[in-house]
Amino acid sequence: MDERMDRQQISVGKPEDLDREEREHWARSTVEEKLRTITYLRECFYGPEATTGRLQRIHTVLKQA
Repeated sequence: MDERMDRQQISVGKPEDLDREEREHWARSTVEEKLRTITYLRECFYGPEATTGRLQRIHTVLKQA
């Protein structure tokens, strides 16, 4: 996701209004836009290897009491 934030589109308002606008924005978004955003956030938090590799499997064995 190489797009930069358009600083002319910034708005200030009440938190309730901003939450409503955010919900409306994501309701209008396409599946591709949502997946692109999720991938971008995963790369930001976990690095590029989080989206290029496979998910790690973790097996845990529990003792039955």
